[in-house]
Amino acid sequence: MQAGAPTASSRELSATQGCIHSRPAKRLKLKPQVCIPTRQNSRPAGRGSPRLAVRAAQANAAAVAVKPKEEAPASAVPVQLLTSSKSPELLRIRHSCAHIMAMAVQKLYPGTQVTIGPWIERGFYYDFDTKETLSDKDLKAIKKEMQRLIKRKLPMSEEEVTVEEARSRIEQIQEPYKMEILEGILARDPSSTITIWHIGREDEKDHWWDLCAGPHVPTTGHIAPDAIDLETVAGAYWRGDEKKAQLQRIYGTAWESADQLKAYKTFKEEAARRDHRRIGQELDLFSLNDSAGAGLVFWHPKGALVRHLIESHWKQKHIESGYQLIYTPHVASATLWQRSGHLDFYRENMFDQMQMEEEEWLVKPMNCPLHVNIYKSTQHSYKTLPLRYAELGTVYRYERSGTLHGLFRVRGFTQDDAHIFCLPDQITKEIIGVLDMVEQMMGSFGFHRLEVDLSTRPEKSVGSDDIWARAEAALGDALAAKQWDYSVDEGGGAFYGPKIDIKIEDAIGRRWQCSTIQLDFNLPERFGMTYMDADQQHRQPIMIHRAIFGSIERFFGILVENYAGAFPIWLAPVQAQILPVSPAVAEYAEEAAASMRAKGLRVEVAGGERIGKLIRNAEKAKVPVMCVVGTKEAEAASLSVRTYGPQGGELGMLPITEVVDLLQAASLSQGSF
Repeated sequence: MQAGAPTASSRELSATQGCIHSRPAKRLKLKPQVCIPTRQNSRPAGRGSPRLAVRAAQANAAAVAVKPKEEAPASAVPVQLLTSSKSPELLRIRHSCAHIMAMAVQKLYPGTQVTIGPWIERGFYYDFDTKETLSDKDLKAIKKEMQRLIKRKLPMSEEEVTVEEARSRIEQIQEPYKMEILEGILARDPSSTITIWHIGREDEKDHWWDLCAGPHVPTTGHIAPDAIDLETVAGAYWRGDEKKAQLQRIYGTAWESADQLKAYKTFKEEAARRDHRRIGQELDLFSLNDSAGAGLVFWHPKGALVRHLIESHWKQKHIESGYQLIYTPHVASATLWQRSGHLDFYRENMFDQMQMEEEEWLVKPMNCPLHVNIYKSTQHSYKTLPLRYAELGTVYRYERSGTLHGLFRVRGFTQDDAHIFCLPDQITKEIIGVLDMVEQMMGSFGFHRLEVDLSTRPEKSVGSDDIWARAEAALGDALAAKQWDYSVDEGGGAFYGPKIDIKIEDAIGRRWQCSTIQLDFNLPERFGMTYMDADQQHRQPIMIHRAIFGSIERFFGILVENYAGAFPIWLAPVQAQILPVSPAVAEYAEEAAASMRAKGLRVEVAGGERIGKLIRNAEKAKVPVMCVVGTKEAEAASLSVRTYGPQGGELGMLPITEVVDLLQAASLSQGSF
């Protein structure tokens, strides 16, 4: 399994002629009855996948048949902040703004070399090789120049040129990065069509061009000058390689209106308030210590307790669903990774080899080959399949230091990994089981809105046409059985099998790629995996890789940001805190805490401060339930209860037995107090 991306995921970006672009899929609206944002790709369902196209048509008809809710008054409708992959118009605006920004930078800082400049989900960026060191203070002048160019309503036009003409023009302006990009395009496909996008006319002063495949707006006048902003300057390396030139990256954002930009800035402020790195430090949940090893997570007691609760819930659900829990080593012989193909295709993401008794070993970047080894340790029959192995397996991957980001991208992390070995005619049922688990597990953590993508066979792949067709149809059938709409990414599967990716939506509307279901025809063949069929013939099983969370670390970070650190009672490291008014009731406070702990509740007793300070400290720590104890409460075997959060407040004096019952009920139901 691959770890998820560090931020809210975007459509895959593909390198093109100097810029980066992607063709966004057309989306449908939600199907309210299943609480899943539904979206359909307008393209065909995929090579060898006619049943997927039928499912797409059925889903579209079902979505249209749903009676829409009465629209809210205009004043009550919030400003929509669509991502680039969901709005072709915003994608064109943002891609065009990347070019306009590059033009502005080269005008203001002569001699600057441009590299690549893609759109991203909520904006754009461009990487520059500059003589000057830019800072956030320089962004104001660059933005002002961008607005001048926008107001001039300069035409943006595409020109197709020959390779020789492209080389000639690049040599004239002496931009070596453009030449390297051009040669890279030709190395991948010598027959590539080379296109140039212009801003302005070639005979005018305000003219600029770059190698690019588009898309862009017709003129800069299609962009609202008060709906753009430049956000920050960051470091970057050419081609992402720290051994190559260090560049300066400018990030910007662009919207269709000033109101959207204003709403986006509010969204960013809220996202910053929820930043898991800051909250993790404030609540003493975890730390990252570069001196001990960049990208390695240190779990503090409270964070470790929340992690324990997540993992215990995960294990319980898997055992209930017929999975067998396993554990595999953290290191394995290089021979294993050679056979699995990782040394050939994944070597740059693996840590260096270790020598032990003249044999080479590596720490594992994935769990898959080790699960295969457990499967192969026993003879299997068609009667014993499906076989489901599940492991919370810690893996290690080399990530460049510039890509590390809190818990979202680390070098050591634990995947909630599982592999299913089944017969071809069992695929649909097994996929439905995984989808059920995704729905249940994510729902228990408060994520009820999902977005689904099905990726089909790429041009280069292993496995027969028949097995691909059956596999893709099985995935489509499983999604249809769930009555889930989905987007088809034609040709977006891995070379070894089709897959389903599922994103969750958090409290402020961000989408995170977490769950993945991947069919694999490659590893079973590489490792010679077999089972005995009813005719006593050796057959190759289907291998399904799947993860629910992706990784515990990343999912924990998502949870922190989703709840802004205020975990629900069942996940809170401290469910209740008892706050004695004075030392005279300290003994009763400890007795009350002991009686609550005896019922399995997580309780602390605070003290040493005035009651006002104790309450403020408990609220700062986001403790769900605060129990104030004074003489009156002690005499009545009661607690004065108040709860945390915008819906919280004073509940008054309650018998301790009632408080215990309420806490237990909230924990068991994963609800509120």
